[in-house]
Amino acid sequence: MNEKPNILFILADDMGAWALNCVGNYDIKTPNLDRMSKLGVRFDNFFCASPVCSPARASILTGTMPSKHGVLDWLDGGNIDASNPLIQGLEVFKNETKAIPYTEDLTAYTDLLADNGYTCGLCGKWHLGDSLNPQHGFKDWYTIARGGCGYFKPEIVENGQLRFEEEYVTDLLGSHAIKKIEEYSLLDNPFYLSVHFTAPHGPWEETDHPKEYLDMYRDCDFTATPDLPLHPNQVYTCDFGTGERRKELLRGYYASITAMDHQIGLMIDKLEELNILDNTVVIFTSDNGMNMGQHGIWGKGNGTFPQNMFDSSVKVPFLVMWKNHIAKDKICKEMFSHYDILPTICELSGISCETKQNIPGRSFLDWLDNPEKSEEAPIVIFDEYGPVRMIRYHDWKLVIRYPYGPNELYNLIDDPNEDKNLYDEEKYAEKILQMRTAMEKWFLEYSDPAIDARNEGVTGTGQHCRPGVYAHMTEKYGAIPKFANPNRNID
Repeated sequence: MNEKPNILFILADDMGAWALNCVGNYDIKTPNLDRMSKLGVRFDNFFCASPVCSPARASILTGTMPSKHGVLDWLDGGNIDASNPLIQGLEVFKNETKAIPYTEDLTAYTDLLADNGYTCGLCGKWHLGDSLNPQHGFKDWYTIARGGCGYFKPEIVENGQLRFEEEYVTDLLGSHAIKKIEEYSLLDNPFYLSVHFTAPHGPWEETDHPKEYLDMYRDCDFTATPDLPLHPNQVYTCDFGTGERRKELLRGYYASITAMDHQIGLMIDKLEELNILDNTVVIFTSDNGMNMGQHGIWGKGNGTFPQNMFDSSVKVPFLVMWKNHIAKDKICKEMFSHYDILPTICELSGISCETKQNIPGRSFLDWLDNPEKSEEAPIVIFDEYGPVRMIRYHDWKLVIRYPYGPNELYNLIDDPNEDKNLYDEEKYAEKILQMRTAMEKWFLEYSDPAIDARNEGVTGTGQHCRPGVYAHMTEKYGAIPKFANPNRNID
């Protein structure tokens, strides 16, 4: 047995923290994720660093904020070279120019793992640029060409080549991950395997998911999610609806999660069959949260314009299972963020946390042994998406939209659903000043003024190029900066 643990890191796409049976959503069927919760630790206050795909994923990997790593919105360009013959004439690739490895100048925790004897493999969505080429210490590279794909006939990248498959992508990724687990189990050194599903990201139509999973929700009333009128700031970043249309969309969303849950169960079973489950840390989370009617919003942070920071957008599921090594069937209420993953993985693998970039996170390894551990100093969580920044304590949340607002302040004890905005009440002026000062001081330390997301015109509709010094990037990559109109209908 390896002295260092293997790590299986499973990432969902657009899965809200509320979308688990074990947290009280009894409409949804997630038996294997519930099993992970029973056999490990469930974190009920875990947050993404940015409530949209690519920035969140870059923050997980590098332990930094968007205004440091420069991925400020979901990447609508830089994924693949426009000259690739297989993408010619395909509308979904129309904004591609040159492949851009967006995070090449930063240290990822997979770089550190690879440098310290781990075999690292990626199976699933990358969406951080230059999708055809392995990056950050990954030896094996099995991904998709862009951020999304059809659930059937996905665009798969393997060995530097792009091809179209016919199989349901969730099953395709699951079976490939199991193949890699079997292969890695024969190694003398430890392995790290990232399995990044595209589920439960849209589309959610009847034709997009297997009938066996859709039928599980055929008679569901979907009472676990609110049935509200559309939010006045709703935009077209994903499908939305009320009445029967609402049920159709939720059916597809839930079916995609249950299909993913099935593959996760097969992976865990394989680890057990190979007798390596007790030496493998299994982590499950999502890149960002998701509203499926919460607050009347359909989508994540860019489900509205201006972008939102509701808990349903920024909270993510987070489960850790490590058989015979950590607490079992426990819930941690302390707050942590995706930027805490890098130092945690370094500590649990016994690797020095030496990165090129200044990182804000701290390891939560102690909470795996003692989930009820409390800190003397209050733990604070920060989030950003373009010109919108958030500071959150257990009891208060402040959201600032630079430069003109509207801004928000919520008392999370009295108003956990964030229904009453207190920002304009004079009696809270001092609290707002204290929280805003703390937030701006923190971002001053952990961001780069040259790529400050507040200055880049981010609207939630896609990023084509690196921010900052555009003239240089345009010359190097042939791309032009673009953050488009939020009402454009997109994937």
